[in-house]
Amino acid sequence: MFTGLVETIGRVVARTPRGRATRLTLASELPSQGTEVGASVSVDGVCLTVAARSGDRIMADVVAETLSRSTLGGLRARQRVNLERSLRLGDRLGGHLVAGHVDGTVRVRSVRRHGADRRLELELPAELRPYVAHKGSLALHGVSLTVASLAADRFEVALVPHTLERTTLGAVRVGDRLNVEVDLLARYLESLTRAKRAVDP
Repeated sequence: MFTGLVETIGRVVARTPRGRATRLTLASELPSQGTEVGASVSVDGVCLTVAARSGDRIMADVVAETLSRSTLGGLRARQRVNLERSLRLGDRLGGHLVAGHVDGTVRVRSVRRHGADRRLELELPAELRPYVAHKGSLALHGVSLTVASLAADRFEVALVPHTLERTTLGAVRVGDRLNVEVDLLARYLESLTRAKRAVDP
């Protein structure tokens, strides 16, 4: 479990095929505590397990399902990625609860300056529409954000200067695809509501 507050930006050092999976090697400034072998780390919003660590290098294996559902399948050497260690019991929750199980990717439709902030407009796939609410939370590339506006097929988020400087979202361009994870509570609520309708139509 994560908070959606990116700790640092890492860099892809290598991609090594391992059957249908891929081993990612990342250069990271994350401390060794919380990134030891077996620990969970969010990489652009995707929860990965640390398979090995050497100095500032973190190695993690990405299975075929994750490669196809997220942007990790298209990562290249030297590409920057958002990194966050998993939440510990008792930590402050500054963002929102993020599982690291992305629902897919969304395409950036427009990027607009809004004073010192920046507005991203993104497509909204029909299957995710029930889980997205105006002023609700979601995660893009592992960053906890608030939905600033919402329409049937699109939504907007606002990026403040801190987010632009401390995450990879500051370099986002029109046409880029971002990993998206809808709010965990919204997903459970919609699932419970759907189950109740099935029992008591």
